[in-house]
This record gives sequence, structure tokens and C-alpha cells, in this order.
Amino acid sequence: MTSQAAEGPEPVVASRRSKITPEREQEYFDAVLVQIRECGYEALTMEGVAASARCSKSTLYRQWKTKPQFVAAALRANRRARFADVDTGTLAGDLRAAARAAGEWSGHDTQLMQALGHAVMQDPELQEALREALIEPELCAFREMIRRAVERGEVPADHPALEYVPAQMMGVLRVRPVLEGQYADPDYLIGFVEAAVLPALGVT
Repeated sequence: MTSQAAEGPEPVVASRRSKITPEREQEYFDAVLVQIRECGYEALTMEGVAASARCSKSTLYRQWKTKPQFVAAALRANRRARFADVDTGTLAGDLRAAARAAGEWSGHDTQLMQALGHAVMQDPELQEALREALIEPELCAFREMIRRAVERGEVPADHPALEYVPAQMMGVLRVRPVLEGQYADPDYLIGFVEAAVLPALGVT
């Protein structure tokens, strides 16, 4: 299915959602995200996901009426706060720990965002789901690191570089594959923090 409804549901489809266990639902979500990473959003089909998850296509259509709805649900179900538990006691320590965690997930998350690419820009529901799943949790974590650092007196609240920290950290994850053909691993990201982010903040 290469558009929102290019692949119609099988003829007899109940209007109500069928009852499936949370575990089985997660298997469907895992299957759709794996296929997006491997094939891209445009090549994703309900039939392909059904084959991978060993269910009927009509089962998926009973739960989610369109491909965008299905993908959005999968993204939201896989929402992860990678940096939520980072709290080393210093801003420098927090940013290094976040860089290490981001590097460990870099290929996994960046590949998904790249695969969604154009579709996310065309579909507001997908865009919102992607923000909820991969972007907002990280933004919240960075803001919390900064808030603690300001309270500890490590950096002034009006420091002009503070608002750019999330863009620096998240931007380098997305751009390295484009510039260098490889994902940003922990060593690369920690080096970036030490060479670019901390000096901009006046933190050692």
C-alpha cells in the first residue's frame, strides 16, 4: 500500500475493533516498524506486515483502518524516553551520559526517522506520532538536565547557548549519516559533546 488507502481492506471487515492481547498487538507494532526500517514507508503494505506477523490482513484492518493510522499507533506504542534516568549530578556528566545512550540507539532510531522521511512531512498524524515517540521524550529530558544545571549554578539561565543544546545533540544524530555515511556512535557523540557542546556552554 503506497498511499493512505491504496490497499483496501478485505471485503468483510467488522466495524468494531477485534479483541487482541496487548502482547499480540505489540507483535504487530514490532512487525510494522521492522518493515519500515528495512523497506521504507512507501513500500510498506498491510499484506507484508500480516505475513510477517502471521495474521490475516483483515485482522489488521479491523484494528487500524489505514496504513498511516497503523504506523502512528506503532510509533506511539514504542515511545521511549532514552535519557529519562540520566542524572549524574553535573551538566557535563549528564550530556556525556545522554550522548552515550543516544549513540547506542543511533542506528535504530535514525534509520526509522529516515525511512519515514517524506511521509512524515505529508501526514500530520504520522508527524505528531513521530514527535511523541522519538522527539518529545528527548526534548523533555534535555530541558530537565538544563533546569537542574541552572539550579546548581553551573550555567546562567540566560546563557544564549542553552536553547540550542537539544538541536545540537539531536541534529548531529540525524546529519552524520548524510555527511559521513555512518551513524553517530557513542564515541563520536561524546567527542561532539566535549568539543562543541560543553565549550559553547562554558562548561568543562
